[in-house]
Amino acid sequence: MAKKSVLNFGGLQKRWLRNTASVVLALGLVCVLGITASFAAYYYSKMQTDLVGRATATMDFFSNYLNQTFDGYYQSCVTYAQTYEGKDKIELQFLDNQGNLIASSYGSWPGESPGTPEIQEALASRTVQPFVGSDPTTGERIMAVSAPIVSSSGEVVGVLRFVTSTRLVDGQVFLVVLTSGVVLMAVMAVVLVSSNYYLHSIMTPVAEITEKAKRIATGSYGVQINTHYKDEIGELADTINEMSNKIAQNEKMQAEFISQLSHELRTPLTVINGWSETLLADENMDADTRQGLKIISSEAKRLTEMVMELLDFTRMQDGRMTLAVESTDIRGEFEDTVYMYGARLAQEGIQLNYLDNDEDIPDIPCDPKRLRQVFLNILDNASKHGGEGKQIDASIQCEEDWVVIRIRDYGPGIPEDELPLVKKKFYKGSSSVRGSGIGLAVCDEIVEMHGGTLTLENAEGGGTLVTIRLPMAH
Repeated sequence: MAKKSVLNFGGLQKRWLRNTASVVLALGLVCVLGITASFAAYYYSKMQTDLVGRATATMDFFSNYLNQTFDGYYQSCVTYAQTYEGKDKIELQFLDNQGNLIASSYGSWPGESPGTPEIQEALASRTVQPFVGSDPTTGERIMAVSAPIVSSSGEVVGVLRFVTSTRLVDGQVFLVVLTSGVVLMAVMAVVLVSSNYYLHSIMTPVAEITEKAKRIATGSYGVQINTHYKDEIGELADTINEMSNKIAQNEKMQAEFISQLSHELRTPLTVINGWSETLLADENMDADTRQGLKIISSEAKRLTEMVMELLDFTRMQDGRMTLAVESTDIRGEFEDTVYMYGARLAQEGIQLNYLDNDEDIPDIPCDPKRLRQVFLNILDNASKHGGEGKQIDASIQCEEDWVVIRIRDYGPGIPEDELPLVKKKFYKGSSSVRGSGIGLAVCDEIVEMHGGTLTLENAEGGGTLVTIRLPMAH
């Protein structure tokens, strides 16, 4: 049962984990993005600073010592490119003042412009211009720095351009992302495991409290919750335990009071019933007095029935109700009850129809006295609550391994919202009919003690249908 209760907290547990995990994951992603952006900015900035420094130094060299003729510029570019020492990592390019390639440390000779925008920007602004992006020719991701070469006469004669692949830097950035992602996953795992452990430490006692509270709600008063926690959960459990004990004590006091009161009422009721019958035997009594005595006798008998119901209820509450089980002709018991009660209903103008059949119904193990009590109570309820329909149907038959008894009236039925409550003790609902409200509760208990079921439902076409199922085998 406790396991089922734990499962009932699945929604709360999922919400807790989802909310916690989502917050940690969001913060983690922000951290990963921040770290990645910082490292990427650092690496690219360092790389760009290095290229700009190289370009500035080389630009100054050419600006100070370059001949003004294009042939001199061309020869200097070719010579410098061929002798450039860092060409294994960085490509050095020389372009003319139109942006077309003149020479390259990679051995490329005159050709078209590399096509990146920083070349024209350097020519136009006469300043060093960086570029990061895809090479239009190869599609490779590169970083380039273009610096204008200005002759001694102040004329821009060309551009020197340093180009290098960002593959190594991108690899470093990816490594940072991968490391940060692994760290984030490790943190998430720790958060989930610790959160699950924490939730389990809460949900287990809460599940036990819920299970015990449900038992208390269904009438198992006095049930105690075992808890070893000294926190708010432990305080809640102690409060529920105290409540359960007080309810159990109150129920016990109530049951004892009802039992004592019922026993005390039986003696005067027996005297009233006896003297009523004795006085009614007098043939010389006038009509008004006889009518009054009949009313006294009828009400005394009704009160006696209520007292007997209260006694059965107190026995049921404290577990003293027992069954005297014997092999019984259940059809005979039911038919006798129907015929006996049918004569009484006929005086009230209500027709009790017994739907007889030729089906063989075997004897079953049961307490015939208690079941007759159930039959009488159901028929009495049908006459009280459905009597305005002036008809009650009763039947008994076998269905698989069950003996099924059905009693239906043609009254107004039971409001749908009251159907689940009608078998609860002291529940009377919206009915204006007098009664103690415990008859059906006692009947339901008796049927359950036989291993059967008692159900009430609204019949098709109106009225209430009561179905009693009794097992053929004990």
